[in-house]
Amino acid sequence: MGPDHADQVLRIYQLGIDEGNATFETVAPTWEHFDTSKLPDHRHVALDNAGGVLGWAAAVPVSDRCAYAGVVEHSVYVHSDARGQGVGTALLRALLASTEAAGIWTVQSGIFPENTASLTLHLRAGFRLIGTRERIGRHHDRWRDVLLVERRSSAVL
Repeated sequence: MGPDHADQVLRIYQLGIDEGNATFETVAPTWEHFDTSKLPDHRHVALDNAGGVLGWAAAVPVSDRCAYAGVVEHSVYVHSDARGQGVGTALLRALLASTEAAGIWTVQSGIFPENTASLTLHLRAGFRLIGTRERIGRHHDRWRDVLLVERRSSAVL
């Protein structure tokens, strides 16, 4: 994922935001903020034959404390026109390969319970459901729960 993908990545992000079950965010950030907040070695795009972005995955550190150096939180977004074609699976596999190669031992994410497609994707990829963070935040004037999922690397541990 690079600057040449910026407009399409942010558009897909905004489409996911607009659907209402992907994130607490309400507006996609600027590319500068997005670019500087994501780990450079753990950002991936899936492209169609013409070079168009079908989806993306990226990770951020969960903490700057050295004890958590091997723990990241990630996001996966797939354009609605590309869903059901294996794009999310391919992106998640690429992300897990890059994190394992870097010695990252835990990849985690928070998923709204209503986002059953994302939950299914993650469980099929070897993530486990840790639990429900009840009423963890307000979104569009209502309290939302978040399911915490994680995948521990057997290659690193």
